[in-house]
Formats: sequence, structure tokens, C-alpha cells
Amino acid sequence: MRTFAITTAATLMASTAIADVQTRTVTFENAGATLSGTLYLPEDHVGSALPTVVVTGAWTSVEEQMPATYAEEMVERGFAAFTFDFRGWGKSGDLPQGVRFVESPEAKIDDIRAAFEFVASLPEVDADRINGLGICASAGYMIDAVAGNDRVQRIGLVAPWLQNEEIVNAVYGGPESVSGLIDMSRAAAASGGQIIPAAGPAGAEGVLMPIGGYYYEPDRGAIPEYDNQWNNAGWEGWLTYHPADNPGRLTQPLAVVHSEAAAIPQGVRTFLEGFAGDATLKMLEDVTQFDFYDNPEDVSRAADTVAAHFAAGHHQGN
Repeated sequence: MRTFAITTAATLMASTAIADVQTRTVTFENAGATLSGTLYLPEDHVGSALPTVVVTGAWTSVEEQMPATYAEEMVERGFAAFTFDFRGWGKSGDLPQGVRFVESPEAKIDDIRAAFEFVASLPEVDADRINGLGICASAGYMIDAVAGNDRVQRIGLVAPWLQNEEIVNAVYGGPESVSGLIDMSRAAAASGGQIIPAAGPAGAEGVLMPIGGYYYEPDRGAIPEYDNQWNNAGWEGWLTYHPADNPGRLTQPLAVVHSEAAAIPQGVRTFLEGFAGDATLKMLEDVTQFDFYDNPEDVSRAADTVAAHFAAGHHQGN
């Protein structure tokens, strides 16, 4: 059973204005850990409960990065929004045995489910109008957390990273390379973890993402709140997670925004080929993966699509 814990009244009720958005820090419990989250509301909101979007971000990310960006966009379009740090990341508590910085699909899926339960308990949230928005790697996690979950009406995915075995082999150097990473993962887990920098400049050695760009630039994703850590013990769980192959478990209406210029669009095609439900696909031209995280024009277009999708469900009363 999950229980919800609230921070001290002073912390909980502290609100700060971000443009036309107010935020409130909250905590909730899952699997023995305390998770830190943020509720986003219109600045002058009082009274009625709002339709709400739970927003999750890319791998290794914290809530102040692309989740916060899209949360503010959802508020500007008439929703409340909720972001949080997963167990083992940011301000949230550890995974079991004090482990941190492991990209665990299983744990993150469970944390998203817990977040849906938590937001449904908040007085500002209309518990009958809750939606999920997953960005990049958390798109698969969001699908799994929404599937079979009666709390969630609709799901949106932005720049989704939906992989299967074929895509994993293509991205990570072939079957032998993938097998080597899994062996390294097991050795790291057995030794209590092996942590390396998550982001670095192009060509850097010993770094998960030696590519520069969003996670490495201080005016973009390299913000003080970002852990910039990766635990090699997480490779096995990540590489063996194949959400592109499992569309049948999702029944809620789906909207996807992606681009052929962004990461693995073939995963979206694979998923949608097997998805029997109501799907909207918006493909933008020449938008990179990192553009979807923080480029204002591209973020706005993606937010317009998913917000219209969520609003359509609310108007239909489903």
C-alpha cells in the first residue's frame, strides 16, 4: 500500500510565481522512499479542481529540466501540472540499498503510478481528468504506468524514445556491444554501483553522453539541480526494456509529437503499427531531440498538440 506524506506546512504552502504560473513543493511516498514533486497551477487559481497533466522527462533528468518546461506550457493552456524526481534522482530518496542514478524502467514506472495516485488526492486536481505526458525515455515508462490505470484518461508523448531489441542493437553498437554493456551492468551492480558523468563535451571518454548539447550547456539542461550522474548498474534494465514491441497493453487515446530529425522515429512507427486504439501523430520537420526539450517554438507546437488532445477527452467526458 502506498501512503502519501506532506512536507511541513511552511514548505508545502510556499508558492513562487513563474510568469503566470505558481508552484508548490510537495512530497509523497513510494516503496519506502520520499519523492519530491512540484504542483503547477495558474497564478491566480482559486476554487475549482483542474484537469491535470503528470509530466515526466528524459533519462537521467530531474524535474527542473524538460518536465518543468512542459508543465508550465500545460498551465498556460488551462491545466494543472505535476512533475517530480524519480527515486534515486534529484531531490528524491534512494532506490533500495541506497542506490542512486540507476535508470530503472521498473522503478520509474512504479513511481509514475504512485504520482498519479498522489495527484488524485490533491484538492486542486480533478481526479476524473488526469492525463500523462512522457518525454523521450520516459515515454515508455508513461505508457506502462498508464496502461490498465483507470485514473488516467489520456496520454501524450513528446519525442518518445520507444525502443526494441532491433533498435537497441542499432543504437548501442550491435549484439556483442549490448552484451558487453549488460555484463558491465551486472558487475557494477554486484560491486554496489559504478557512477560516471552523464553528460560531457563531444568526444569525452568515460561519459554516458559525450555529445555536448542540452545536458552539457548551463543555459539549457546543465542546471545546478541536474545530477549529471549515471550508474553503470542501470544498463541491463535499460537495454532489455522494449516498449516499442508492446502497444497492445495501452487502451487510452494517445497523441505523439515527433520528428524524423529526432531520436529513433522508427520506434514510434513500430509502436503505432500495433496500437489498436485512438492515436494522433504529429510529425514536425527538422526538429532535433534536444530542440523538443527547450526550443521555444518547438516546445510550443508540441504542447499545443498534446494539450488539444487532453482537452478533447475532457470535453467528451471520458
